[in-house]
Amino acid sequence: MRIGLLTREWPPEVYGGAGVHVEFLVPRLRELVDVDVHCFGGPRSGEGVHAHNPAPGLEHANQALRTLSADLSITAALDGVDLAHSHTWYANHAGHLAKLLHGIPHVVTAHSLEPRRPWKAEQLGGGYRLSSWVERTAYESADAIIAVSEGMRADVLDCYPSLAPERVKVVRNGIDSTSYHPVTESDALRHYGVDPNRPTVVFVGRITRQKGVGHLVAAAHRIDPGAQLVLCAGAPDTPEIAEETARAVSELAAARSGVFWIQKMLEPTEVRQFLGNATVFVCPSVYEPLGIVNLEAMACGTAVVASDVGGIPEVVDDGTTGLLVHYDEADESAFRTGLADAVNTLLGDPERAKAMGAAGRRRAVTEFSWESVAEQTVAVYRSVLD
Repeated sequence: MRIGLLTREWPPEVYGGAGVHVEFLVPRLRELVDVDVHCFGGPRSGEGVHAHNPAPGLEHANQALRTLSADLSITAALDGVDLAHSHTWYANHAGHLAKLLHGIPHVVTAHSLEPRRPWKAEQLGGGYRLSSWVERTAYESADAIIAVSEGMRADVLDCYPSLAPERVKVVRNGIDSTSYHPVTESDALRHYGVDPNRPTVVFVGRITRQKGVGHLVAAAHRIDPGAQLVLCAGAPDTPEIAEETARAVSELAAARSGVFWIQKMLEPTEVRQFLGNATVFVCPSVYEPLGIVNLEAMACGTAVVASDVGGIPEVVDDGTTGLLVHYDEADESAFRTGLADAVNTLLGDPERAKAMGAAGRRRAVTEFSWESVAEQTVAVYRSVLD
């Protein structure tokens, strides 16, 4: 069985959860089937990895249009594979066209849904209407859809009610517990001026409406001033969001000490140190199909405070591996207060935080292996090929 796996992101150009997913899934898949990776961006090394780029002459076109032109290149390169497996709307169109052109099954992994992310219109403009059309067309025509959580499956069926429920399977994301684990090193913290001996609250993620960074910064005005707040947050979706975040962080830093904003993609060893040395990791997302970053924090032995949206409750065991805070778009003030209260609860009881971190590590190791994800994914392949 030869699979064409289609993705925008592939190392070293990985910036989000979908990229992490394919980075760790592909090596496990290759133990079971043949996999050719088709990605966007610069030339890649390694056998079976092919990079594609937008067509010449579209350098100044809308991002969505550029994406569709790269999809045409991917489609042409899929001749000879037995099945196309696409990740995110960026690659969904290539999978759909390959299904039509080459007569092969198309499997989609649903990492997020355009109808659940209306703020993307800020970033893509009219391209958001194109991305929404691409996603709907691909999903409604796909032979199978893999949802990364039960919450995501419910969202898929809600957004696309014409889909037969049996076509939507659940295969939860995984975590490499050998790559993410508790650490004793703290030189990365010192490099950025963070005191490893003080309680620390950490956020890791992109600056986007989805990740709720603004809610955390607002909540931090109520968080114990004895704790440090470290925002490992870069890649803003738009200049407006970048400016808005900068203004909010500046106001917070003027009101309390110990505020650190690291505005770049950290190396994995650095991320591991920030997660492993944190007293509490916070995930204030307003939309999250699963939230691999919560698994990363848990695997590093850190207690998690997170919103109760999407698939997060399937990862964070409320009261055991962390605390969940209810998110209600109609009452964002209550959400921010709840975040601060939950963080303060764990800062005030470090032994409970440590116990939650240990429980999180055990849960990540035993319930979220990439080997299991690969086996379940291949079972989906076989179900549409048989």
